[in-house]
Amino acid sequence: MGVRPMLFLVAALLLLGVVLGAVAHAPLAFSVAVGAVIAIWLGVFALREHQGRDRGTSTH
Repeated sequence: MGVRPMLFLVAALLLLGVVLGAVAHAPLAFSVAVGAVIAIWLGVFALREHQGRDRGTSTH
């Protein structure tokens, strides 16, 4: 494993810690609402990717 993947991993873990810290201080209703928006966005993305593969083309 080279230096670049390790730096990426450290940066990703640092960002995750910052985000989790922010969520811990946000009101529960806000956290749930943001989580629902992200879940819907990921669901739409997955559906579009799945449909693109069925047609044999990419949606990129």
